[in-house]
Amino acid sequence: MSAENHHARYSVGVPHFDIPLNLPHASRVSLRLVHFTSDPAAKTTARAIVELLAPYNDGDNPATAEADRIVTEAAKLGRKLVDEIEASTCGHDRLGQAVRNLFECLELGKEGAEISLRAGENPNSALRPI
Repeated sequence: MSAENHHARYSVGVPHFDIPLNLPHASRVSLRLVHFTSDPAAKTTARAIVELLAPYNDGDNPATAEADRIVTEAAKLGRKLVDEIEASTCGHDRLGQAVRNLFECLELGKEGAEISLRAGENPNSALRPI
């Protein structure tokens, strides 16, 4: 695989990173969500994501059935978090980047690239896929 394809594979639509499921890294990213969130309701939801993903912080992805359940619940909480960020207007670039990174780790890169903008990620950020 070329270096360019190693960093990102694109499909039609919104440019996004398409990476394999990585719940350990998602767990670490979730800590950033708490750190970067200032709204109390959003911070509570971010903490719920941390709690959900904490068992995978230092390990591997679980078996498929459990992984599917965790991804579904984490994505649901992530969407709720973005709604709360948007409602409170506490979004900013670093928070939006963390949202995008979370969804990338859940194999939901396209959705993450879309909703991270609602969480404040700068659409012209050099860290966004092009």
